[in-house]
Amino acid sequence: MEALTTYDFIITASIIVIISFWFNVISKRTNIPSVLMLIVLGIFLNLTLSYFFGSVPDFLESLKILGTVGLIMIVLEAALELELKKDKIVPILKSMSIALIGLLASAYTAAFILQLFIAEMSMQSALIYATPLSILSSAIIIPSVGGLSEKKKEFHIYESTFSDIMGIMMFYFLIEGLNPSEDAGAVGFIGNIALTIAIAIVASYAIILIFQKIKSQAKLFLLIAVLLLLYAIGKKLHLSSLIIILVFGLIVKNAHLFFPGKAKVFLDTDKIKQIYHELHIITLETAFVIRTFFFVIFGITIVLSSLLSFKVTLISLLIIVSIYLIRFLILRVLIGRDIFPQLFIAPRGLITILLFYAIPKEAQVAEFESGILLFVIIATSLIMTWAMIKDKRKIGSLLDEIDEQYEERNTAEDILKEKINSNGIESTEDKIPDNEDTIP
Repeated sequence: MEALTTYDFIITASIIVIISFWFNVISKRTNIPSVLMLIVLGIFLNLTLSYFFGSVPDFLESLKILGTVGLIMIVLEAALELELKKDKIVPILKSMSIALIGLLASAYTAAFILQLFIAEMSMQSALIYATPLSILSSAIIIPSVGGLSEKKKEFHIYESTFSDIMGIMMFYFLIEGLNPSEDAGAVGFIGNIALTIAIAIVASYAIILIFQKIKSQAKLFLLIAVLLLLYAIGKKLHLSSLIIILVFGLIVKNAHLFFPGKAKVFLDTDKIKQIYHELHIITLETAFVIRTFFFVIFGITIVLSSLLSFKVTLISLLIIVSIYLIRFLILRVLIGRDIFPQLFIAPRGLITILLFYAIPKEAQVAEFESGILLFVIIATSLIMTWAMIKDKRKIGSLLDEIDEQYEERNTAEDILKEKINSNGIESTEDKIPDNEDTIP
């Protein structure tokens, strides 16, 4: 069969975006993550390409680029949703604590499991492999929690965003440890974060002040290009670049807090509101398209035979059990009893894949099978799906009970009114004297 033409790629890409839109519709009605459906679509495309063309193009570099841009868009999208208020301080700190404790505990437990089954793996290499497996996927969580209560939805947005950022920071901190000449230690790590935050604040103020003065209509993609540039330069300088994106999003969303008192004269409120709304829409749309192609391409690159190994299954199951056991203990202590479905909303996804491909050669272990990665991603997504569906049914049954109680109350009130009315008529009839008796 002849090779794919430019128009074949355009047709395929267009159909994928259309299908992804319907996956989102299905996801909202069934709580099955659209990401899971996109991965399955990718696997189907892999089989189709292999059958008709005999081979599948190498999408690895495309996957890395899409994943990086997608991550930036997803974090920016989440930051634009976060409103800073006094009553939000406790939820933010609690979410950050849960994300940090969960990340560290899961990573060290997974590293112990990997080292137990893969003898050639050092503790440092085991931690490097375990860290991606311990990071929550905001790319899956944020689009999936829209149906939850506002409080639970907010918790998951905060937690998954912090997990992404802290997980990436931890991963690159471990990578730097491979080269003692570049490893600055804990003090250097803290200094790196402080420097990144300072740069993020200065850059965010500069961007806002400049962009509110630009009168051209075509400025939003210019703004996104500036953010991508800052992220890439930050990465080259070994900074925690996602913090720059997060801080910028927070400042745009909460501009009134960052321009207090006399500083308000520098802020054009109408312009910044317009930038916020337009940026929110374009990030949402861009994140949707990039997320679509990332997970479809990931599905295409999956080697299904890697799941058939008993060793892969055993290691994966132990890691998954440890993830939910640790999560249960943390949520039970810090949140209380109301931890459903939060307990099971802990999927792995985009960051896990990206960081796995970013592991340097000196830390790679040939005996580690990529099937573990795939198994954990699919299993945690399926578990989240089950929890979301069960929660939806639970809410539905509660609403049905409320409706039944409301109907019963209305029926009882109607019966009572009828009795009162009938008693009133009877008492009135008793009081009316007989006409025959009253005639003189």
